[in-house]
Parts: sequence; C-alpha cells; structure tokens
Amino acid sequence: MFKQLLVSLMLVSVLACGSKPRVSLKEEETLKPSAQHEVIAKEVANILENISYKKVAMGDSISNIVFTNLLNSVDMGKVYLLQSDIDDFEQYRNSISQDFREGDLSAPFYMFNQYAKRYIESMEYALSQVDVEHDFTKDEEYINNREKLGWFKTKDELNDQWRKRVKYDLLNLKLIGSDTTSMEKHKDVLRSRYKNLISQAKKIDANEVFQVVMGSLTDAVDPHTTYYNPFFAQAFNESMSNTLEGIGAQLMLENETVKITDIVAGGPAFKDKRLKVNDRIIGVAQGDGEFEDIVGWRLDAAVSKIKGPKGTKVRLRIIPAGQDMTSQPKVIELTRDKIVLAEGSAKYEIKDVKGDDGANYKVGVISLPKFYIDFDAVRRRDPNYKSATRDIRYILDTLKQKDVQAVVLDLRNNGGGSLQEAIELTGLFIDQGPVVQVKDVRNRVEINSDRDAGVAWDGPLGVMVNRFSASASEIFAGAIQDYGRGLILGSTTFGKGTVQSALDMSRFISTTSRLLLKASEANEDVKKNENVPAGAPEFGQINVTMGMYYRVSGSSTQHRGVEADVEFPSQFSADKFGESSEKSALPWDSIKPASFKRVADLNDVSKTLKEKHEKRIKKSPAYGFLLEDIRKFNEEDSIPKVSLNEVKLKAERDKFRKENRDRINEQRKFLGMPLWEEGKPQPQNEFDFILDESLTVMTDFIRMKR
Repeated sequence: MFKQLLVSLMLVSVLACGSKPRVSLKEEETLKPSAQHEVIAKEVANILENISYKKVAMGDSISNIVFTNLLNSVDMGKVYLLQSDIDDFEQYRNSISQDFREGDLSAPFYMFNQYAKRYIESMEYALSQVDVEHDFTKDEEYINNREKLGWFKTKDELNDQWRKRVKYDLLNLKLIGSDTTSMEKHKDVLRSRYKNLISQAKKIDANEVFQVVMGSLTDAVDPHTTYYNPFFAQAFNESMSNTLEGIGAQLMLENETVKITDIVAGGPAFKDKRLKVNDRIIGVAQGDGEFEDIVGWRLDAAVSKIKGPKGTKVRLRIIPAGQDMTSQPKVIELTRDKIVLAEGSAKYEIKDVKGDDGANYKVGVISLPKFYIDFDAVRRRDPNYKSATRDIRYILDTLKQKDVQAVVLDLRNNGGGSLQEAIELTGLFIDQGPVVQVKDVRNRVEINSDRDAGVAWDGPLGVMVNRFSASASEIFAGAIQDYGRGLILGSTTFGKGTVQSALDMSRFISTTSRLLLKASEANEDVKKNENVPAGAPEFGQINVTMGMYYRVSGSSTQHRGVEADVEFPSQFSADKFGESSEKSALPWDSIKPASFKRVADLNDVSKTLKEKHEKRIKKSPAYGFLLEDIRKFNEEDSIPKVSLNEVKLKAERDKFRKENRDRINEQRKFLGMPLWEEGKPQPQNEFDFILDESLTVMTDFIRMKR
C-alpha cells in the first residue's frame, strides 16, 4: 500500500513539473488557468477527438476556427483591441487547439488578458472624457459595431472611437431625459455607469475566462457541443427540469450590491412576504453561522451563497428598497425549497374563433416554451416529478371537459429540451409506434418508440412552429407530420438534427489527475473554487453531440428543418438564422425509413387548406402588417452609423417614433382597439396575426374532418 502511494506521489511530482506552458503569465494582475482548468481542457479535447459524433482532430484547421472564435467572443465589434494586438496573437492561430490537447491554456489566457487590459484602458479613457466639452452641433458620426471594418491601427484612433462613444451616451441621455434635467446630472449617470463597468471588469476571475476559452473550442467543433463550468452546469440542469432549489428570488448586480429583481411565485420568499423587489442583500449566513459581507462580490459568487439544497436555512442581511446603504439592515431567515418555474411550463387558453362559414368554434391553444423534465426527481423515483408531457396530459383532459373542437400546440421559439419528452409527448397523439430514429457514433441506428396504448387527444390537431422551433420541437412536429396526425402551421424550423448527451466531467478525471490537483493545491497554495453551488458537478459538465436523429420517414431535420403544411412568411432567413447559418454544423443526410402506420394522408387536405389560407390572407390588412414588419426587420445598413449632431439625431428619432406609432395605430384601428396617443407609453403588442390565421385554418380543418 505504502509502495503504491509512493509511486503515485512520484508520478504526481513528475506531472506537476511537466511541460512548460508556451506563454509566460508572470504578472501578479494577470489571470492564470488553474491546474483543474488544465486537466479539464485536456479531457474535453480528448472527448472531442475520440468520443463525440464528429471526432474532430485538434489540428491546424480547427485551431484557426478556435482562434477566430476567441477573438469574436471578446471583441466582435472591434472596439477594444488594436491591430498590433492581433498581429501579436497571430503566432497562436494554427496551434491553439493542439495546446488544449496538452492542457496548455497559456495562449488563450494571454489573449484574454490583453483584451481585459485594453477593455479597462478604454473604459478609463471614456471616464476621462465625460467632463470634456462636447459639441453637439458638429456633424460627425459614430459607428457602434465595427465588425465589418478593420482593427484600429493606433491608440489615437481607438481613443477617438471612445470619445465618440461618450458623446453618443451623453446625447442619448439628453434626448431621452426631461427638459429640466441638467447636463451635469447626465454626466453623473455616465460616470457611475463607467465606474461600475470598470469595477465589474476587475472582478472577472479565471473561472469566467475558462468558460469563454472553452466555448471558443467547443463552438469550433459543433454549435451544440458546450462545456459548462459548475455554476452554468447547475443553471442548465435547473432550466431543463424547470425547477430550482433556493429562496425563489431573481437577482442582479447594481452598484456593487445584489438587488432583488423578481420574487418567484410559490417560493420561500414569496410565501414569507418580507423580501421585496428592489431590496438589496448585503450579507449572507448559512443557518446559524457567521454572516459574510457580499457587497462588491461578483453575482455568481453571491448567488452560490444564497442558493442551496431544499430544507436548509439561510439568513440574509437586507437594506430595504428606497433606503440608504447606511441604513440599519434587517435580517430575514428563509428555509430553502424546491421551486417550480411556472413561466417555463406549459399553459393553455381557449379561443372562440369565427370560421369562414360564420360559425363559432372552440379551439384549445397550448403554449410549450421547452421540453422540460426533472431528471433528478426521476432518478429519485419521485412519483410527482415535473415534465412537459405530464403537464400537457392534464391540460388535454381539461380541454376535453370544456368541449374544445380542436387543439393547437404552439411550439414557436421552443428551442427543444429532452429527447425523451419529445417521444412521450408524441405518444399523447398517436397510438404506439416509432417516433424518432437515432444514429450513434458507431453508425448504429436505434428506433425510439411510443409504447403506451391509446391517445390523450384524437381530434383535429395543429402544431405551430417558426424558425426558432428546434431539436425536440422538430422531432415532435416531424412525427406528427409523418403520421398524418395533424397540421404543421408556420415557417420552416431551425434545422437542428443532432443529439447531445450531458456528461459529468468527473467521469473523465483520472485518479492520477485528482492526485495532481491535490498536489497543486498543497504546493502552490491554490484554493479550490469556493463558489461551486451545492449539488453542482465539481468539474463542470459537457453537453456533447453523440448522434443524429432522423424522422420515421428516414429524413434528417439537420439543416433543412421541418417544412410547414400551411406556410407563413418569416422575417428570419436561413442564411442568417438557424442551423444552416452555422459553419461547424453537420450536413443533412438520410437513412432507411422505420416501419410505421400512418394515421391519415393529409396531403390533399393540406393542399386545400393552403389554398383557402392564401386566398384569405391576400385580402387581409393584417397580412399587410405582417409583411411590413418583415420588411422593416430586414432593412439594415451594412455599417450602421449614428449622427452625433443633436438636431439631426432628434429628427431621425422623431421620424422613427412617428412611423412606429402610425404603423401600430393602423393595427390597433383594424383590431378596434384604442389608439396609441402621443406622450403615452407604447401599448403592449396584442396583435398575433399568425396565431389568429392558424386558428382560422383549424376551423377549416374541423369542417373538412367532419
């Protein structure tokens, strides 16, 4: 036993004194990767080369993409770095991915440190320009996003950009403020803004840099493969389950303090009622422990102290909203609990729709933002686990009791979620059979089927989709279309046909690596990350593409998406939005169809409904509003410029506001709603032509089904 331990310690010693990093990161203020970061990076590179679906070698070509991704991550607008910085970085362009394979992160950290230095320099220069006299009568222009332009060659050119930025910020504050607000007040606001940005930039730690660096690697391989550090891994998993454990408050950082921005309904803070929106948290204590002052902390560090497992107690020191920071704080004790995030859950409403025949129809509309499931509760065999399918089954029972004649499932902007949920949700509308085929890294095809007999709804069904309906949404919509079970309404979907597995990185960290990390902590006085939230994976998590899915017809949705049976125009083009716009995306292909029995052949029905739809919308003023909105959205200047002349900028904004108000009032007049008056806040957009017309299509479908 002693001999094995001695050998292990000798091995750790050798590893700890291993290959020298390519770039020296010596300065005290420089952010450096930890030994844990280096171990994780090496294992992630190994996963991408040997385990992932694409199996991408860490060579020159991928290095070039990683290099570009990293530059875009920090300075896509080209407003911080100089051409001399880029020239200096060029030495790493063709070798940076090979460094990941060796666990050497010195080059990307060097690049980030130079960016961070330039960022703070720019902010400090901007701060110095606040009190400079600015001439708002002079004709000059400011370009906010310089992505399509070159890098600044000199510091003077860069400083002139930031002089214009300060001038624009002051002019913007002047134009949106009241006539009685002095320029000195506007300057106070801007000083505070820039000081806060500088303060937050100086708080960035190595873990945040590591997240950015790893993103530049994974995005180069596949747009849907992502490494999450422990903090983001927990946030992702909570999002997938639509639940979280904590006090039930949304937080933001404002002027060095953590502020409450929202209280989650049903959570401990909501039930307690003492914590209010805009209260500030200045101290946190675990149970009966000592308080820690969190003023000036980064938000993720503060959140990790406030959140915690269900049933544990936390005490908060609070400065109530509206009171000065010097006020006597109050102490609130809360018991953390599991909270269901209602805003991400399935919801329904019943619409009374007048058909072309003059009759009224009742249609149930179910909105599903994502395909969620509480995996942790499932693993614990909790019989009341939260899932999209369970919620929608209950909703369908309710809609049947209310005698709806059709159901529309709104999956617009639903980016996906659980593959299993997509399969089980499909099973609510078909009576057993294959739903999706999945091809793995070894080219083996597995058919995933609904095995539950019976359906929860057998009446007319519509599924609404758009360009941002992706992944699980496309599996569901594709299956409904292939089975002829319902109509797909909207525009072509995103085109994501890949399957990701969430892998806890601790599975890949060897015993030797763990010993190395312990040695690093002991020898280099490296502290473990104290901000890892309770229950989060210690080494983070990688969501890696492990397969492609195919419809039962054999066609992949990759790149092509799911095409609607009844189409609507979209403002989002395929070359700018969706899978086909991603350079690292996998290509489309197809496999052998699965054996399945169609419920119905809706081809002729779809053709008739489409003809009726097209005739109807051509006569509709609402359709004209939609086309105008699309035209406005796609109007863009190749290099957008803003005038810094006060009279000209005010005239441009007044013209835009008038055009916007006139367009909105046209819509409100058509809908018989009160008009938006000058000087009053803009009313909420209650106009959803695509939903309204989809419901009318469903009334046609109901009559044809009869």
